[in-house]
Amino acid sequence: MNDNSEKIEDKLQFLREYLIAGDINNFRRYFLSLHTYDQGQFYLSLANEERKKIYAFLSPEEMADLFDTIEEDEEFIEDYLQEMNIQYAADMLSEMYTDNAVDILNQLEQEQQKEYLDLMPLDEAEEISDLLVYEDNTAGSIMTTEFVSIAAGLTIKEALLEVKRQSEEAETIYYLYVVNSKKQLVGVLSLRDLITRKDDELVENVMGTRLISVHVTDDQEEVAHTIRDYDLLAVPVIDLVDRLVGIITVDDIIDVIDEEARSDYSGLAGVDVDERSENPFVVASKRLPWLVTLLFLGMGTSTLISNYENMVSEVSILAVFISLITGTAGNAGTQSLAVAVRRLAEKEDKSRTIGRMILGELSSGLITGLVTGITVFLLVGIWQSNMVLGLVIGVAMLFAITIANLAGSFIPVLMDKLGFDPAVASGPFITTLSDLTSVFIYFNIAAYFLTAL
Repeated sequence: MNDNSEKIEDKLQFLREYLIAGDINNFRRYFLSLHTYDQGQFYLSLANEERKKIYAFLSPEEMADLFDTIEEDEEFIEDYLQEMNIQYAADMLSEMYTDNAVDILNQLEQEQQKEYLDLMPLDEAEEISDLLVYEDNTAGSIMTTEFVSIAAGLTIKEALLEVKRQSEEAETIYYLYVVNSKKQLVGVLSLRDLITRKDDELVENVMGTRLISVHVTDDQEEVAHTIRDYDLLAVPVIDLVDRLVGIITVDDIIDVIDEEARSDYSGLAGVDVDERSENPFVVASKRLPWLVTLLFLGMGTSTLISNYENMVSEVSILAVFISLITGTAGNAGTQSLAVAVRRLAEKEDKSRTIGRMILGELSSGLITGLVTGITVFLLVGIWQSNMVLGLVIGVAMLFAITIANLAGSFIPVLMDKLGFDPAVASGPFITTLSDLTSVFIYFNIAAYFLTAL
């Protein structure tokens, strides 16, 4: 632990003691000296009764700074609001950055949203209401309306005064967006450009016109790609008639990337990795649908094996290698799935068509299947002193891995084409499907060589 961390830990310990003792002066002195992130973490560590004391010690504006750092998907965010006096909570929400307040209110029922909005100042309430109408996971739902815009006809000197006037309410002033009389986005200036230019120059003569913007309805993942590809700190958001309606900052995009990564991992694992409920019945209810679906698919594999019961009883050694073939094919399919989901998520290599991607996975499946098949052919043949058995296992392995690779790349593409999240083609699903196809391939090849076995 570094010195800074130790100092923060010491302060947090003092804070808890001051809070319990009701020492408001020392509490505020130590608390307000912390970074807002550390304030938020301290708040989240408190019990219900301790949090209620904080509301008496801090103003709604000070609490808003703290809540701006708390993840909007924090599990107990609704409980935190209900602990507060409703007017205090409304005042806090109105002091927060608009996009963060919207994220919190989106977790509440419409009646609850209206209660808070009715208690806010009219202009803040209208600003938040405008953002609440956008669909989840779109640019409109994550943008903030607190930005700096300047008119194209201003001089640099006038623009500087305008920036000073607007900057107190703005979330960031890295970029200054230039608009015309219709509020349409026509250019952009960096803060550096504004400072280094002569006072009498016109903004429209020095602004950049190679604009990178996103539309309010664009998917948040596409917005993340835009900010990443162009190395932006913020990106402007426009509506159907090119009016500037908001901006999306890089800190919000980091949250989006984290959310999308968790979503993809949840899909690949076939479970919600963010589930935090300690109630085993709630946890089980979320996991059961996938498990039951996979159970029926697994029953198909068991039924298929039972159809070859006579063959297994006649050549019992075949049963020994079932798990070897199904397990290897399942692993290959999951690898192919991970690669396919990743490429679909990036959507940046336009020259590489989906057909080429699938063909590439099919080719790699053939190569890995061939190498693995030859290896297992030699190992089994020597181990069992039966080269025909080794050939059966080797050929089955070749085809099982190839088919698994094909399924692992094709199924996510199919789901993407149908409008579903390709990560839903989860690892467990691909593995179970590979079991079914591998068993079918294995026993059909074995039946062909049955007399030699």
